[in-house]
Order: sequence, then C-alpha cells, then structure tokens
Amino acid sequence: MRVCFWGTRGSLAKPGPNTIRYGGNTSCVELRSNSGTLLVIDCGTGAHNLGQSLLAEPEQPIRGHMLISHTHWDHIQGIPFFDPLFEPDNQWDIYAPHNLGQSVRDTLAGQMQYNYFPVTIEALGAKIAYHDLVEGTFEVGDISVKTQYLNHPALTMGYRLECDGVAVVYACDHEQFPREHSNGSSILGAQNMRHVEFLRDADLVIHDAQYTESEYHKKAGWGHSTHEYAVEVCRAANVKQLALTHHDPLRTDDEMDEIVSRINDDLEADGAGLRVFGAAEGAEITLQPRPGSGRRLANRWSSAVQSVVPAVTEQSVLLAAADTATRESIEAAAAAENLQLAAHTDTAAVLESLASDSPTLVIIDGRIGNDNALAICHKVKEQASEAKPQAPIVLIVDDEKTPRQLAELCTDRIVRPFSTEYVRTRIRAWTMRSRSRWIRARHPDNEEQRLAALHALQILDTHPEERFDAIVRQAASALDVPIALVSLVDRDRQWFKSCLGLDVRETPRDMAFCAHAILEDDVMVVPDTFVDPRFADNPLVTGDVRVRFYAGCPLRLPDGHLVGTLCMIDSRPRQFDAAQIKLLKKFARSVEAELARKPGVTQSNQSS
Repeated sequence: MRVCFWGTRGSLAKPGPNTIRYGGNTSCVELRSNSGTLLVIDCGTGAHNLGQSLLAEPEQPIRGHMLISHTHWDHIQGIPFFDPLFEPDNQWDIYAPHNLGQSVRDTLAGQMQYNYFPVTIEALGAKIAYHDLVEGTFEVGDISVKTQYLNHPALTMGYRLECDGVAVVYACDHEQFPREHSNGSSILGAQNMRHVEFLRDADLVIHDAQYTESEYHKKAGWGHSTHEYAVEVCRAANVKQLALTHHDPLRTDDEMDEIVSRINDDLEADGAGLRVFGAAEGAEITLQPRPGSGRRLANRWSSAVQSVVPAVTEQSVLLAAADTATRESIEAAAAAENLQLAAHTDTAAVLESLASDSPTLVIIDGRIGNDNALAICHKVKEQASEAKPQAPIVLIVDDEKTPRQLAELCTDRIVRPFSTEYVRTRIRAWTMRSRSRWIRARHPDNEEQRLAALHALQILDTHPEERFDAIVRQAASALDVPIALVSLVDRDRQWFKSCLGLDVRETPRDMAFCAHAILEDDVMVVPDTFVDPRFADNPLVTGDVRVRFYAGCPLRLPDGHLVGTLCMIDSRPRQFDAAQIKLLKKFARSVEAELARKPGVTQSNQSS
C-alpha cells in the first residue's frame, strides 16, 4: 500500500518561506492499494496538485474514491479546483459523514453557491456518486474502510483502511477527551480508549497534532489534539508509525523539526517501538505487512454507507438540566438538528417522563447532584429490554472528576465549558448511533398469499422431526457453524421447525434476520452484524444469542412462495465463499423437498 501526502496544514493554507518543507496546503492524502485502487482522503487545497498529477498519468479515464472527514473549509476547499472531477469520462465516489438535514452533495455544494464561487457543483462533469456515512464498515475496491466518529465541533469521521495486509488510520480534526482520574493518577479513560482501539495495531496512523501541550489550554474545545496526546494513544494502541498532521498555520518548519526530534529522543530513551515523523507535502510511504504479525484482515459488510435508515429526526432527547444556560444551549442544539427535546429541572419530572416515554438520548446535567443523576441513570437502565435497547446517557460535568459509580452508568461525558455547536455535534453523533441500526424487515408484497401457503403446510407448532433435524445437523457440520435453523416466518414471529444450538423455538418477527432473507432471491449473508445498520442493535445481536454472522437461504414452495429459510449462524464474524454458499443452497433444496411432502411421508415410502 502506498501513501502520499499532498496537504498537511491545518485550518488555513499557509504557503511561505517558513513552511516549504512541511508544506502550506491544507489536508489531502492519496492512498493506493497494490492492485491500483485510488483513494483520496480529504480535499483541502493540496488536492489541486494531486489533481494535476492524476491527469498527467498515462492511464485515463480515472476511477477514484474520495473520503471526506468533515466539511469544514480546510478539508473541502480543493473540490472546485480538483480537475479530475470535471472530466466527463472519470468516475468518482465521494463519501462523507451523514448529516440530519442535508445530503453530502448538498453540503459540498454550499461552498460553490453563486455568492461564494463562480462555478456551481453542477459543472462537475465526471460521473459522481455521493454517499452518506455513519459508523460502520464498507468496501472500496479491495480496501476495507472502517468509520468512527471523532471529537470535533463538526461531525467528523475517522477512517481505518485495511488492505494488502496493512492498516492505515486517518484521524484528522480530533480533540483529546478529558482524562479520568483514579486514586490521584491520570489515565486515558473510556472515551480515549475507544479511540485507542480504533488505532489498534495500525501500521501507519495519520493523526491530528495541531498543538503542543503548552498551547492546548488556550485552544481547548477547538477540536484538535496535541503532539503528546497523539504519541500517547499510538503507543497505547501498538502503532508502528505515526505521522503528525494538521500543522498549525503558525508552526514553522524549524519548529516542526524540533518537535519531531524531541518526541523521537524521548521514545528512544523509553525503548518504544513507535516511529514518529511530521507529515510533509510530497512525502511518499510504501507500507509492507509486519513480519510475523500473522494478521488477517476480515471482510466486512458494507454497513457504514447510509442507504436505508429510519428517520433520525423522529427521535427524541430528554434533558435533566440544573440551570437556564445549560438548558438553552441544549435546546438550541436540538432545535438545529430538528430533534424533539423534553427539558426538566426537577428530577421527579424526569423520572415521570421516563415512565411514559422512551427517549433516544438522555442528557443529565451533573449539577443536579450525584444522587439525582444516579436515580435517572438507574431508571434508564431499568427500562431497557431485549426489545428496547437502552438509550445512551450523556453526563455534563464541570471538571474531569466523575464519581466511579456514575461514570460506569453513563455512556459519554461533556465537560464545561462547551459551545452550542460542540454539543450539537455530540448530540448528532449519539442520535446517529442510537436505534438507527436496527431496521425491521418490510412485509413482502404477497404477504397474505405467502402466509396462506405457509399455514396450508400445517407444520407450524408441530413436534421436531428427524427428516428436518438430520439436514440441519449435516449443514451445520459441513459449514462449521454452532447454530443452524429451519425458520418459518409467520405473521408476527419466526418459528423454528428444526433448531440446532438454540434453546428457543421462536422469536418475534421484528427481530428475525430471516424476515429480511425472504425478501431476497438468493442467499443473504451478513458477515458482521455489529457493523450492519439493519442488525447492529437487534436484540439477537446485543443479547445472549450474540449473532455475529448470518447466512440464510430462502425456502421456496412449489407454488413459488417464500415461507422461511435454512440459516446458518455464528457468534463470530466470518464470510462464506462461493463453494459454501453453493453447499448451503443444496441443503436448502433438501429442506424444500421435505416441506413439499406430507407429514409422516418419507422418501422411501413416497417412492414406493
């Protein structure tokens, strides 16, 4: 995998005699897999030179993919000057975080409106497809892309790219979360550790490092990290190389040299294996797999691409606020996102509201007191069930010290002071994560006829039969799965005629993976449910069953109706190859043959 830097400056382009070596153009990185998949990450002013370089290559037209971390100007300013987007024969896919009010295309078109620019987005002549993203994973050519929200005043995506046996993480415009304190010692805490896991074992991390530790106290809340923090999280994540990027506009080349030299001296003194360098325009890195690492990069379902998601704006926020300023700030943020907000200053009113409503997100102002905050947290937790996942709880605090019991119950924290724009971004991130990732299957167009055909079999709620159980055992053994089912999709449930590896005989239909599978003409495979927006928050995924992998082949009756599936389930993510899918279909045809026979009639006596 090859990585090339075309723009490394943060906030504002700053060309000049003091920024020659590290560069003055804003964020833009080119990445290419060994097979030639072209990926552009961010499109700041550095994209102009990249575009000229791409057009000079002999192989035309260009097929490319662009990942936008967020739509602040320094990350999209290059789009109107990126010439490959104007060539009619070129083809581009542009990905960016999903916004509640606007599509990616509309957001990017904003900077090209008549008042700001002489050319509109309609002038881009290439074939362009725009994709809205949430947290999850998708495929770009042979590159697996994992997305995760970063901590920035605008909704911002970090990207983890895996291909050719290596992993690269781009985490630009990310601010370190407040640390948690225990027994007087500073630790990273849960929020920073989630970021560490995103970076885990990467061969290269390109990380925001706009400030030094001494500068940060004046810039807290601006959405950027320190050099020291970038090094710390990369060390905790066992990263091989760290490229410091998003250099402050006032940072000179000589100052960057001093910072990098000091960091590497300290790392060498500690015996750390991390290599740190400052990202510089024109620098190119070729990455090879770590010798003996044994890592295998898993295939993943294309779940981060926002295609079918319930209306997030229909979700609600419940606020327990202790003072007027906090309430007004949260109200403004929720209103900007078109979210319903119920705000209360009295704890009893909050508890009463929880008893009658199920909010998408609960925000608690810590100033109401620890006992009151704990009471609300416990109430939220009590209301959670398999059919109704717990709402995230965000705690607003005045400092970094949070009582352990309260910290364990809360999902996230916001430390004062904060701006309305900042809290708006955090609310958006949590509402995007919440409940939008469990989609109930629609009913087939021929639902009543399908149900009539199913009921005519007179097989529902009958005793287990060896003729079905034998097929299920053979299929589970051949395909190496712990759970295998013959599932029949009834009006309000899925019922298992044969069930290997589960203690239940039925589940509600709205939880059923098979209810989705009967809408397909072919085998439906979900390699990793955790990152599939249809199933990530499904109780069969989050509960005791822990479904991580699913493959279901629809069962078709002779009259053509799809009544259920033969499905294979595993508690670990995996993939079926073409031979395994063919084998699953073969077993499903055997189940169909049994369904077509009358109960009690075996193959031998039928043929006689």
